[in-house]
Amino acid sequence: MANKEKKQFAVIGMGRFGLSVADALSGMGFDVLAIDSDEARTQAVSNIVTHAVSADSTDEEALRALGIRNFDVVVVAIGEDIQASILTTLILKDMGGPLIVVKAQNELHGKVLQKIGADKIIYPERDMGLRVAHHLTSPNILDYIELSDEYSIVELRATKAMLGQNLKELNVRAKFGCNVMAIKRGAKMNISPSSSDRLAEGDVLVIVGEKNDLTKMELAYSEA
Repeated sequence: MANKEKKQFAVIGMGRFGLSVADALSGMGFDVLAIDSDEARTQAVSNIVTHAVSADSTDEEALRALGIRNFDVVVVAIGEDIQASILTTLILKDMGGPLIVVKAQNELHGKVLQKIGADKIIYPERDMGLRVAHHLTSPNILDYIELSDEYSIVELRATKAMLGQNLKELNVRAKFGCNVMAIKRGAKMNISPSSSDRLAEGDVLVIVGEKNDLTKMELAYSEA
C-alpha cells in the first residue's frame, strides 16, 4: 500500500489526537493511512486521508496485511486503552521498519513505551498544559516546545522594552544564559540574526535555553 515516492505515514487510533495528526499530515501533502478498530471512525476520516482502514492494531497479521512495515513513520495515537497502545508498539517494534511515535497517557505509560523501544514519545495533554501555563504567566510567549528534560524553545513576541534594541544590547545570553536562534518578522524568518539586528514591533524571537533560564527570562519580560 505504501508508495516510496514521498514520505508515508500511518496513524493508528482516530481519537481527537490521532485525527488531528492525520488531518495535519494530509494537509501538508503527505500520504496517510488511518487505522482504527471502530469502522465508524475510519469512515469519518476517509475523505481526509489517503487510505482509511478498520483493523485491530493488536493483531500482527492484520498489520502485516496492511504493509505497515513499509511506511516511514507510524504514529500510535491510541487513547484510553494503554494495554492496546503497548501491545501495538511491541508488535511494530518486532516487525521492524518504520519510526515509531507513540502518544503516552502519563509518565508511567511513557516509561514502559521507552523500555519497549518506542522511538519518540509524545505527551499531548502534558505539553498542552505546559504551553497554557507559559501563555498565562507571560502573554508575550506565543509557543513553548520542550526539547528534553533540561532544554526548551520559546517564541517570544518582542515587548515594548525590547523595541529599538539590537541583540547585542538585549544580551539575553549574558543576562539569562539563553540564545536567540532566529527572528520572525512577518512571513520572513531570519535564521542567523546578527548582534546589530534591531527589534521592531511585531517581531518574534525564537529562543533556546535551559528551562530555568527561560523561565527567568519570561518573567523578566512578562509585561502585557
